[in-house]
Order: sequence, then structure tokens, then C-alpha cells
Amino acid sequence: IVTMLLNLFAHLCVVLTVAFAVPAQEKRVHQSPDLSDHAHNDGDGYQYDHEAFLGKEEAKTFDQLSPEESKERLAKIVDRIDLDKDGFVSHSELHYWIKHRQRRYIEENVNKHWKDYDKNGDDKISWEEYKNTTYGFYLGEDFDDVDNKAAYKTMLARDERRFKTADRDGDRIATRNEFTAFLHPEEFDYMRDVVVQETMEDIDKDGDGKVNLNEYIGDMFTPEDGESEPDWVQSEKKHFSEFRDTNKDGFLDAGEVAHWVLPGEVDHADNEAKHLIHETDTNKDEKITKKEILANWNMFVGSQATNYGEDLTRRHDEL
Repeated sequence: IVTMLLNLFAHLCVVLTVAFAVPAQEKRVHQSPDLSDHAHNDGDGYQYDHEAFLGKEEAKTFDQLSPEESKERLAKIVDRIDLDKDGFVSHSELHYWIKHRQRRYIEENVNKHWKDYDKNGDDKISWEEYKNTTYGFYLGEDFDDVDNKAAYKTMLARDERRFKTADRDGDRIATRNEFTAFLHPEEFDYMRDVVVQETMEDIDKDGDGKVNLNEYIGDMFTPEDGESEPDWVQSEKKHFSEFRDTNKDGFLDAGEVAHWVLPGEVDHADNEAKHLIHETDTNKDEKITKKEILANWNMFVGSQATNYGEDLTRRHDEL
């Protein structure tokens, strides 16, 4: 009986390990990283602007605040944005702030994963530390205890390739900056090729080295039984033929995919700074005062109302 119980316990350990030992890296990059997962349509609300201005996590906190609390905190934020203390928020100051907020999200994400992988506490993460923490249980058994054995082998090979690319000095040990490049390759120019390669591997289902229209749409939308095609799919089909497929051969090659997922000329933070100033600059002097910002507080930090009141007992830390 004791032997049987020990075997059962070992089996449960296997099940639990399989359930939780999965790669911690972010999802594969499909497109140029934007400031928000929401559509930028002010007619439907300002959630895009909130996440761009505050950062995604802090925007969730502000959704729980009363209008008075939101305005009070916004006033303090404006003082921080106004770096030269001239009483105005210029485009360059707002641009810097938005870039800083987005970078903070990345840093927090890296910090969250860092402590899970830096097992020896030397403030570096070796490939062995990452591999053993993520896949260690399976390596000796060659993934025999995993149902999707091939998928795990593919993930391991892909992680190793990405890790080697991020590891600029080739010592198989990632500094914090290199580990950031591993988790967020879209933020680093030298990771560009591996991002495009991963995208091609995921979308190019027939393996012919190019992406056709069906593969392009299928990566974004798979209809359920009886589900009608939404309007945005037609728009994406038009984008494919008119903008993505620049040589008009009916396919996206690696270069065209690179231009799609990592268009280097697009600065979302710059565009958002221009948008916020345009919408709130009442005297059109191309800079905004605290008064103008607070008069439009809802665009910057306003509650979405649906969540307000549900979590007012939660403790909120100041920015």
C-alpha cells in the first residue's frame, strides 16, 4: 500500500509539473507593439488614451477611482510631466512621459520573471537556468510525459534560438538587458530577424516560405460554426492587397512581414502625444496647461464607470 501511495504521489507531481512548467515569455509578436490593446476610437471611449498615458496596469487602478480622486492624482502627474517647470506640458515632455510609462510596463514584466529564473542569485540568468526552470522536468524523459510532445520540443528549440540571439556576447548568460530582449524582442533592433522568423513560422501554415491571404486572415480570425465574418476582416483583406503586399504577387515574403510587424518608422508614443495635445489645447498654442488637462481629465484618466464602486476598499499606491 505504501508503495502504491508513493507511486500515486509521484504521478500527481508529474501532472502538476506538466500543468505549470510552461514558458514564461510573452506571446509571439504579431504586429508592431501599440500603447494599448484597445482600438483608438474616442467615439467609443478613452481606454486607449488611458492606457497610453498611464500604462496598462496603472490604468486598471484609475478605473477604480472616483472622479475626484482621479483629478487629484492627475494634477500631481502633470507636475511631474512638466520637467522644466514652466507651467506648460509641451509635446516633447508628453512624448517622454508616455515612452517612460510604456517602458515601465516592460521593466515590471521582466522583474516579475527575473526572480523565477535567477536561481543562484547572481543577477544573471543562464540558458541552463531558464531551460531547467521552464522545461527541466521533461528534459531527461525527452518530453515523453507530455501529450503535445512535438509542440514542447518546438518551444524549447525556439526559446534557445531566441535566447542565443538576445545573448549578444555569446556566453549563454543573459544580463538584465539581454533577458529583456529575450522577453520583449520587438523592443530591440538586433532582435528584428528572430521576430520575423517566429512570425513566419507561426503564420505560414503550408511552409512555403510566404504568407497567403488565407494564412494572414486565419492568424487573426477563425470563424465559429455559423458565425458571420465581421466587417474588420474585409478591411484587413483590403490592407493585405493594398498595403501589406507591396510587390503585388499575392503573398507576403519575409521583408513584407517585417514591414508589417515591425514598422520602425511608427512612433505610437509620438502620435499619442500629438493627439492628446490636439484634443485639449483650447488656445492652439501647441502646448497644454494643467487647467486644460484637468478640464479634459476623462480623456487622460477618467473611470470607465462600469468598474467604479466595486473595489473602492482596495489600497491604491501613488504613482
